[in-house]
Amino acid sequence: MKRVANVIAALIVGTAALAGAATAHAQDKKFTIALIPGLTTDAFYITMRKGAEAAAKAVGAELVFQGAPEFNPVVQVPVLDAVIARKPDAILIAPTDKVQLVEPLKKAVAAGIPVFTVDTFVGTGVYQTGSGDVDFPISYIASDNILGGKLAGIALAKALGEKGKVYVSNVKPGISTTDQREEGFKLAMKDFPGIEVLETQFNDNDANKAASQLQAVIARNPDLGGVFGANLFSALGAANGV
Repeated sequence: MKRVANVIAALIVGTAALAGAATAHAQDKKFTIALIPGLTTDAFYITMRKGAEAAAKAVGAELVFQGAPEFNPVVQVPVLDAVIARKPDAILIAPTDKVQLVEPLKKAVAAGIPVFTVDTFVGTGVYQTGSGDVDFPISYIASDNILGGKLAGIALAKALGEKGKVYVSNVKPGISTTDQREEGFKLAMKDFPGIEVLETQFNDNDANKAASQLQAVIARNPDLGGVFGANLFSALGAANGV
């Protein structure tokens, strides 16, 4: 819920900033904000949409929600291109890859459209510093995923009595949020020498694949103690596998 609240706040602030800058030129202009989620069928992004719609209504803006049915840059980039063609006043986007969305998002900036990244980021997620060519988005709005991974790691370690075998069920490399959650989890595990962290399993955001992987890991390691699911489908898949 913290991330949803932050997205709402960002939309209000961003829209207000745009409105303030253009007041002298277009007192009666209704701004259009485009929200491009990581995928349209995930409950988290559905909730984000509701928050963004409420914020847009509060500032008198129109919200355009357009996305792809799967978390994949191959299908997200055409959606982004279509949104850019509509020339909204700003774009909020959850990039599906830290690298592959950089150049497509530069097209938006070249078209004069401010870009905000939400939930996930491009590059390092550190923007507006002048230090590189991936600091062009206005801001990145999300929760602290490294801290989230650390807290999950500590909780799992305590549940296991600080000993045993665990592994991370993750989506795929290159997604900022899940990369950071795994990073935080493994940082926490360094404080528990009695716990062995097995090789990460990547499931391509497929709960069925995550379930199959869990069963294969248990077959090789019948003393497996726990799994850290780096996102919704990873966790659900692991639970179904159990």
